Amino acid sequence: MAPAQPSSSNANPPPTLSLNGQIMAKLKPAKIFKNCIDPPAQSSNKPPNNTPRNITGITFDDRGDSLVIAAEDESFRVYNCKTGKHQKLFYSKKYGIDLPRFTHKNTAIIHASTKEDDAIRYSSLHDNKFLQYFKGHKETVVSLEISPIDDGFMSGSMDRTVRLWDLRAPTCRGLLAVPAVPIVAYDSTGMVFAVGINQYSRILMYDQANYDKAPFLTVPLEDPTLAQISYPPRPICMTSMAFSTNGKHLLVGCSGNAHYVLDAYDGALIAKLEGHVGLERRSLNQQLGIEVQKGVSGEEVSWTPDSKYVVGGSLDGRILVWDLQNIPPRPEGSKSPVKLQPVTVLDGHPGPARCVKFNPRYAMMATAGQELAFWLPDQIADAEDGLLKKKSNA
Repeated sequence: MAPAQPSSSNANPPPTLSLNGQIMAKLKPAKIFKNCIDPPAQSSNKPPNNTPRNITGITFDDRGDSLVIAAEDESFRVYNCKTGKHQKLFYSKKYGIDLPRFTHKNTAIIHASTKEDDAIRYSSLHDNKFLQYFKGHKETVVSLEISPIDDGFMSGSMDRTVRLWDLRAPTCRGLLAVPAVPIVAYDSTGMVFAVGINQYSRILMYDQANYDKAPFLTVPLEDPTLAQISYPPRPICMTSMAFSTNGKHLLVGCSGNAHYVLDAYDGALIAKLEGHVGLERRSLNQQLGIEVQKGVSGEEVSWTPDSKYVVGGSLDGRILVWDLQNIPPRPEGSKSPVKLQPVTVLDGHPGPARCVKFNPRYAMMATAGQELAFWLPDQIADAEDGLLKKKSNA
């Protein structure tokens, strides 16, 4: 099923920047925020808690002007991407905060709760007031995505349901019961969405207008190369999914040492992204196998807005860039994906790089772990290159 072009006037504007290998290789931290997480509270009756806290989620607004981060200290912070300055600090101590997502207004976000209940909350960034509560999930929400074209959004929960919502109504407008914890993603048109099911290594594709019917495509996520490493092969643990903005590919983020790129039309496994150290995964029990646990991974890999590159973090703090422009074709008859190594590896964080996202409008990347970093192309290096060329031509 070929995705149609979005018709809504609310659709995200197309990216204005065109990235290339030179720009990606020259990205360097332009601003590092080291003290953007409160340290754990210490108790006189307990030994000191020296476990570092992490940033668990980051989100850009549609125009790339603002960034919001959520952290394990139950705070969310607003940053100005143009000035590189911290603007506001809010707390959600009663309910916790995770999976922040800008709505199509840069003054509001939705986010999951981490305690008290499992509601999704719609919050104003102007005064930190809740605009709406979306109740229905019975366990923690582990996947949350805004529709690219309207006020709809979608959530996946540990209660093994997918719920479809609208910002204008407190009750869900659609419900899917699935056999395991789901990971969800909208395609770039908002007319198709995908649901990843780890227990059966399947990705289900649904027509948004007919979500209550069977999926129009069921994609098995099977990597024959895993049997070459261990047998039985280690199961794949999907922690995120994201369609490319050009609608051609589906990026499947995993907690192991590989991510995958699939054809968005027929589900064919195209590429296996390697070179990073995967973030931790947890096994719940032998019956369920490996399941998604929020806070383990899921925000560490994403597309650039022009669909040319994938950027990702690593357990050792590095930031990696994979080039998706010229993927070699698979040998005829082979079911194994093409293995891609990163074209650029950047030194990043002192601890795990848990969140990596590229600005939707500017040549800027944000990465986060125990600290937040804004990355820009190294203009000093560009100037020096130009100066050297002038000298060599003189």
